[in-house]
Amino acid sequence: MNTQSPRIAPARAIIDLSLTEVSALIASGTATPTEVTEAALNRIAQLEGGLTAYQHLLADRARDKAALATQERQAGLDRGPLHGVPLALKDLCETEFAPTAAGMALYRDNRTGRDATVTARLEQAGAVILGKLAMTEGAYAGHHPDMPVPKNPWDARLWAGSSSSGSGVAVAAGLCFGALGSDTGGSIRFPSHANGITGLKPTWGRVSRHGVFALADSLDHVGPMARSAADCAAMLQAIAGADAADPTALTAPVPDYLAGLGAPIRGLRIGVDHAAILDAAAPDTAAMMQAAIAVFAALGALIVPVTLPFPDEMTDHWTALCAIEVALAHAATYPARAAEYGPSLGGLLQAGHALDALDVGRAMQWRLGFNGALACAMEGVDMVILPVVGAPLPWLDNAIGAPSVDPANPDLGNLLRFTAPADLAGLPALTLPGGFDDRGGPMGFQLMGRALDEGGLLRAGHAFQSVTDWHLRRPPC
Repeated sequence: MNTQSPRIAPARAIIDLSLTEVSALIASGTATPTEVTEAALNRIAQLEGGLTAYQHLLADRARDKAALATQERQAGLDRGPLHGVPLALKDLCETEFAPTAAGMALYRDNRTGRDATVTARLEQAGAVILGKLAMTEGAYAGHHPDMPVPKNPWDARLWAGSSSSGSGVAVAAGLCFGALGSDTGGSIRFPSHANGITGLKPTWGRVSRHGVFALADSLDHVGPMARSAADCAAMLQAIAGADAADPTALTAPVPDYLAGLGAPIRGLRIGVDHAAILDAAAPDTAAMMQAAIAVFAALGALIVPVTLPFPDEMTDHWTALCAIEVALAHAATYPARAAEYGPSLGGLLQAGHALDALDVGRAMQWRLGFNGALACAMEGVDMVILPVVGAPLPWLDNAIGAPSVDPANPDLGNLLRFTAPADLAGLPALTLPGGFDDRGGPMGFQLMGRALDEGGLLRAGHAFQSVTDWHLRRPPC
């Protein structure tokens, strides 16, 4: 594994900067939203043909919104750190101004006539929406055979992550400065890991899901994907909070995430399950984790041994819970239009319809016990550090952008071992770039924290990124 942080050229083009760096340029008048948007659109024109990250590119609308933001900035109006910054949406966030396909061929031209709450909040914050990003079918494991499959910009032969694949690719390649993703079993964290970017899965309910196409409502989370923890903080600030249109959105006050980033992390208690994440991981992954733990220790964090629950049956129960909720979400089109589904989501729906009440009840009761065991294991720490996956990125061996597990089989094997716990328990988890494997593929790790402690995770992530530069590495495209 490459454990040395890369050297970064001192002069970087606008498109290589982070969201918060571009925001500072706009705020100072050094660059205008129009100039920044044109830089992003030029980048898209150069690379999109090979990467296919976008489902819908909205160039003309983006130019109009950038021109408005430029006028507002020049008139002294400041909507905040996203004002005038080009972002993109995962194509399960509804938009009044474009179709919402959710990666599904049968919804390719689906227009709902409304904006998701997260869409509206980003636009209210002044963000320039460049378009909607391709994703796996229905936000499950594989892409529909007739829909775009985003390519990993580090190496097109490597997995780009599921299901927010377009979001991960677009941020990494500079096709936007930040994107929204969703996470049900790891779908923000997998593509963040795979593309060498930073991604935050918030606490369940921290961000409204109104107008976001569901995979499994009790497991779904919406969150930011960008180049740094600071970028994610700026995006979360805009989208978090109560929403009258979503009764499951939490009413807890939204703190100033950016303001707390610079606080030291000395004394922060980070739990490490050595047997699970070091002894059992592949050598590249274990080396990456050890290097990250050493950085946190050098910053003054206390590394605390913990024993986390990773039961063998976890994936089976997660799959059962997901499958029954997927069946509910697709009741209008499955099985009536089953032939229009791809093998990945179609296989999960078939499994969901085969479950009986005892199967569902058994999985629900298991989840309650698991969440209790996880809470007990984390009792003495502020957060735990985990890999995203236990080995380097898999090569692709199919045409629908899924990893080497069989995409037609709803059993995801061991892929969810380190990601499903945060979804089952609704806990926040931040993915940070941590290195590269021997093939040059990105590797990331995650910090999983207590409910509603996104601020603590972002502070720890920012501290890590203040003394490392993995998040500054850009793909060769």
